[in-house]
Amino acid sequence: MDSLRVDRRTALKWVLAASAALQLPAGVALAQETAKSVTGYGKDPNLLKTYQIGELWPLTFNDQQRSTASVLSDLIIPADEESPAASKVGVVDFIDEWISAPYPDHRDDKPVIVNGLAWLDRESQRRFKNTFSALTEKERVAICNDISALKPAAPFVEAGVFFSRYRAITAGGYYTTPAGMKDLRYVGNVAMTTFDGPPLAVMKKLGLA
Repeated sequence: MDSLRVDRRTALKWVLAASAALQLPAGVALAQETAKSVTGYGKDPNLLKTYQIGELWPLTFNDQQRSTASVLSDLIIPADEESPAASKVGVVDFIDEWISAPYPDHRDDKPVIVNGLAWLDRESQRRFKNTFSALTEKERVAICNDISALKPAAPFVEAGVFFSRYRAITAGGYYTTPAGMKDLRYVGNVAMTTFDGPPLAVMKKLGLA
């Protein structure tokens, strides 16, 4: 599956923007955590710099994990008539950067996501003798139906925790992209074309007209 690759500076800025949507203190951590602790994970990234692979902190996903993550992200947010699928706007790079960052909440997410992707491939092999990314959409949906319920059945509780968190990170990333905001019909930060002032009735009530 071909997914859009984004540069690391873009992904890092994206993590900051999406942290609010995900209701996690990651944005605060990225800006302030170094000041609170002399020892730890070092300085926060310079968001004016473009980092290459191997700089800053190492990324997590290997090719197989990226492949699984791509098809799962697109199953959660598929393309439609108006908007691209999640992988087509670089969401997989965003998730990789998110779980690779050394901040506390991100470190907590890393084993959940990595182990969950591995579980998907194991379950796919068990049921259909193939990796998750190689399954048909119907087969993928069959697996995800078991782990996406509000209260998954006993064998799928841990996988359900993974799916819930992965879905949240995918949505948080997607809906902070221009394509995602357009899909939400978000029109903030756009200048109004015309403004004729408050209604006359309001002005009269205030004694201004």
